[in-house]
Amino acid sequence: MAENDCKANLIAATTPLFAEKGYNGVGVRELAQAAGVNLSMISYYFGGKERLYAAVLTEQFATLRRVAELKDMDQDPMKKFELYVRATVARYRKSPYLLRFYTSELTNPTPCFETIVKPAIRGVLQILIDTFSDGLSHKQFREGLDPTDTALALAGMINFYFLLEPATGDLVDRAAERDDELVQHIMDIFSRGILK
Repeated sequence: MAENDCKANLIAATTPLFAEKGYNGVGVRELAQAAGVNLSMISYYFGGKERLYAAVLTEQFATLRRVAELKDMDQDPMKKFELYVRATVARYRKSPYLLRFYTSELTNPTPCFETIVKPAIRGVLQILIDTFSDGLSHKQFREGLDPTDTALALAGMINFYFLLEPATGDLVDRAAERDDELVQHIMDIFSRGILK
């Protein structure tokens, strides 16, 4: 097996274990067994469990870098927010383990939090803050709203929706076919609130 293939196999095979059990909840032997490789392969390719975990996180959080594309788009700020919400829904559909890594790292940070997770999250928030600030400067949004609070509210709304899925699965249809409706509801609540 080629080196890149073996590395990719190790990352793919260990991602579910790290997501389910967290960094501290899974041992090197269990990781090697899941990947179907000799224990020494983790050290050979990654230098140990911590760097393997860092590679898994890097791959998971790399999907957030695509949000940077919003920054250069010639779109209205509300359209950019909608594109962010759509991309977030698609991201969770494509990367079902990402939320587990979010919650694990936010509640029990590893050394990777400062170098991988925090910069990825802050990068997304900065783009949302800048987008809202741009809209404020063009008088598109109500004055007096704090751009950071507003960005956190939007990000929180969509992320929390998916985070609560295990507890709310029987309350709402979470089928992918309903994603457009979900995006429209979030955008409607975000832009208009809930008051009549």
